[in-house]
Amino acid sequence: MEFLGAQLRRELPAKSADRYLDLAGDRTVVMVIEQPGRRSRHRPDEHVLRVRIADQDVCARCHHASIDGTLPVAGRPIRSNAAHYARAADIISPVYIESSAPTRIDLAGGTLDIWPLYLFHDNAQTINAAISLRARCSIQPRASRGLSIVSGDTGRRVDVAHWSELHDNHELRLLGRLLHYFQADGIEVQTRSESPVGAGIAGSSALNIAVCGALVALSGRERSDAEIMQIAMNVEAQAIDVPTGVQDYRPALYGGISAVELAVDGIRRVPLPVSPADLQKRLVLAYTGASRNSGINNWEVTKRHIDGDRNVQQRFARIRDIAVAMRDALERQAWDEVGRQIAEEWENRKGLAPGVTTPEIDAILDAARNAGATGGKVCGAGGGGCLVCLGEPADVPAIRQAVTAHGGQLLDFTIEAEGLRVESRTTA
Repeated sequence: MEFLGAQLRRELPAKSADRYLDLAGDRTVVMVIEQPGRRSRHRPDEHVLRVRIADQDVCARCHHASIDGTLPVAGRPIRSNAAHYARAADIISPVYIESSAPTRIDLAGGTLDIWPLYLFHDNAQTINAAISLRARCSIQPRASRGLSIVSGDTGRRVDVAHWSELHDNHELRLLGRLLHYFQADGIEVQTRSESPVGAGIAGSSALNIAVCGALVALSGRERSDAEIMQIAMNVEAQAIDVPTGVQDYRPALYGGISAVELAVDGIRRVPLPVSPADLQKRLVLAYTGASRNSGINNWEVTKRHIDGDRNVQQRFARIRDIAVAMRDALERQAWDEVGRQIAEEWENRKGLAPGVTTPEIDAILDAARNAGATGGKVCGAGGGGCLVCLGEPADVPAIRQAVTAHGGQLLDFTIEAEGLRVESRTTA
């Protein structure tokens, strides 16, 4: 209902659209139809726009049924003239949506963004940079009712007759949960990511924001940035069965280099006055070849912190201090200090839990350091995925060579100033 109501709002004045939507009530809208070349008797300068409610065609301007029958309007029936409408030759007026959102490199403060960890550490914050490896979503109409989800990354496809079937569907679970929440109908959703699966650069959160943005655009309902992020965070927690952090949705939505301040009175994103070009030319990003599950890693250390593990609590206090120092160094463009803080963050994070690092990761980071990197760390929770190294621009070629020589797969990127992009059109 919400999705095809959006088309009415695009085609009709607000009051007319709302009047139609009130009329439709709980009945299912099958399609919104425009009759090319046919003019409305109510507004001769406009094409006729109709909708189909259940088995009845209804004029979107006067709400008359197109067959002899009744539709309740304000407690009374309205009868119609069947000659007022064309029938079988009607053409669907489709809407196509394309959206994308950037992934990110987390520089410091990760995992502290999971509630309630940041409440135990005053001045908690995370530091991140959005990058050009985007997650992408496209939505197109189906020829019939129901839903199709196609993942270009996994090659999986899910087809259902109704959105309610997606609640407990374990194939493409995040996408299914999002479509279930938005109660979508009559569309095919295709997704793909430019980052490797399980890379630790917030690919799932970027995809989440991209799909949410597309579905919000299709629905026609205005939602604030805060609402979009809240929906994305809560649905992702439903999909992975553990709590999620608040950091990763912000670079996906806004782009740029930023601090995410985590306080008792709320979450604030603060853009940092850092030249994207100056940071980018010092970074090397590589995939280790092994994916990881950040939800599991983060949840284990979160539980240990809450259960009173002093080692974990002290390490998170140190991670908080490193994030503060990292932000200061970035704002001063003190690049040697930025590298030192990255190295310190990684040394501290490795002690949070077994499996945060691996012999393969250690070998790559050691080689990068020997080639001139002033700091390096795994992105995200660790255990695999991507790693990032920082060095002076003159040393970057040697660092890249050292990383690839020890099994790392280089990922080319740029710092991304733009966040969520959504484009709508009416042709394929």
